[in-house]
Amino acid sequence: MSLRSNDRQWGSVAKFFHWLMALGILGVGIVGLLMTDMAPSMNKINVYALHKSAGLTILALFLLRLLWRLIDRRPPDEPAPRWQHLAAHVTHGVLYVLIAAIPLSGWWFNSVHGYPLQWFKQFNMPALAEKNEAVEHLAGTVHEYLFWLLILVLVAHAGAALKHHVLDKDNVLRRMLPFGKIRDASTTSQGDKP
Repeated sequence: MSLRSNDRQWGSVAKFFHWLMALGILGVGIVGLLMTDMAPSMNKINVYALHKSAGLTILALFLLRLLWRLIDRRPPDEPAPRWQHLAAHVTHGVLYVLIAAIPLSGWWFNSVHGYPLQWFKQFNMPALAEKNEAVEHLAGTVHEYLFWLLILVLVAHAGAALKHHVLDKDNVLRRMLPFGKIRDASTTSQGDKP
């Protein structure tokens, strides 16, 4: 498999970013949901610190992914109705905005609380805003609602990929899977033409 994407599938670097970030977002999201119910303790502080560091890592990976996207070619869309292409591109755009906005909103939330933000206890990150008790609740609400919006969009994204894979039997999902073969064009369903 090539590092770079080609006319048939995504390259191994694009796949690496896609699946690493998917796993990272899933993990950070689960930790984020569970940590708020923990009893106050040093362990809770450490879990919060891990959540924040992992969120910053996802933001950094996202920036690297954007850089790679600028220099890597994009495989052409699989044959499908025009509305599906439009829906896919809008969904990807919304995903990209949310993947950046969620860690940035968490950083903002942390800043208005006045807490220091460290990346895995290696170095401190600058505050995005001054401590401000008046906007703490708003910042937390924004961070949480962006996460739930991301979940909805991810369900749509995964559902569409599975629909293409199971019902349409095309290569939409296969060309992003880390392992597996691309189906021959003669064995895939072409769907409706735009």
